[in-house]
Amino acid sequence: MSMNSSRQPVSPAAGLIANTTCQTENRLSVFFSIIFMTVGILSNSLAIAILMKAYQRFRQKSKASFLLLASGLVITDFFGHLINGGIAVFVYASDKDWIRFDQSNILCSIFGISMVFSGLCPLFLGSAMAIERCIGVTNPIFHSTKITSKHVKMILSGVCMFAVFVALLPILGHRDYQIQASRTWCFYNTENIEDWEDRFYLLFFSLLGLLALGVSFSCNAVTGVTLLRVKFRSQQHRQGRSHHLEMVIQLLAIMCVSCVCWSPFLVTMANIAINGNNSPVTCETTLFALRMATWNQILDPWVYILLRKAVLRNLYKLASRCCGVNIISLHIWELSSIKNSLKVAAISESPAVEKESQQASSEAGL
Repeated sequence: MSMNSSRQPVSPAAGLIANTTCQTENRLSVFFSIIFMTVGILSNSLAIAILMKAYQRFRQKSKASFLLLASGLVITDFFGHLINGGIAVFVYASDKDWIRFDQSNILCSIFGISMVFSGLCPLFLGSAMAIERCIGVTNPIFHSTKITSKHVKMILSGVCMFAVFVALLPILGHRDYQIQASRTWCFYNTENIEDWEDRFYLLFFSLLGLLALGVSFSCNAVTGVTLLRVKFRSQQHRQGRSHHLEMVIQLLAIMCVSCVCWSPFLVTMANIAINGNNSPVTCETTLFALRMATWNQILDPWVYILLRKAVLRNLYKLASRCCGVNIISLHIWELSSIKNSLKVAAISESPAVEKESQQASSEAGL
């Protein structure tokens, strides 16, 4: 398009070479990129291994829906760290000379598509998990009978396809992903915004992300309130205490991590889209918000997967040894949160339980 050629007469990177408004320490940035990528890949790999093992155990039970969505989330985070981190390290190693290694803008387009997809897809999956969890707690019978693994797989595929579509929008509109002012990453055009289309991509991305966070927050709030109400009405049931306490901890962690990590970047992009070239957002502010969003992908597996019964039990034991007092008896951690959320429905799915009950009734008749 003539509009793009007027903005970039030589190559997509030519207009950024003279930009000195956002310079970073190369060695420090390479170090942080390698650390982020390594920690993210290792933590998500561990989470994937735990999920795959758990899915083999609970494949025919209601827990499978949660495991499928969680698997999609951590796999997306894994490939996001692998692709984005690998390209970022390569860019730093090449001294950020985009003209030399990416004159055709192919690498920048791949980088931008991966950034958008790996940013939106985990947020969408987090919303899907929050909705699934809310239905499982507020209406466990409907969840166990109507929400099957087939439905969850369709939802997972639809979420991924929609995220891919959003990431490909600039390419379909004959727009290029742009090298940002720091010359270390690619995204929608955030500088020299000239028309509504540049604003639309930024605002659409921000609104989708904020909407996903809002849905997650609302569903998690409903789930938390429901759990607390059940707890106060039936304090005599120790199994409920374990279930409620573990779920509330998970919900608080999910809401805090997602909102704290993603809100700065989404608000920053929305600010740029609304104010255009008059936006007060600086390059340093954008880089800080981007790194905050990256931390969400690192913390996702620890929040969704590793913050579970066994870890909480060990933390309790450590706290008890340090404090020298027993605040809560260990028997409240006996049952997992997902299994308890469906109670009778989950128990009825087990053929071993039915066989034992039949044997017990026959023995009693004799």
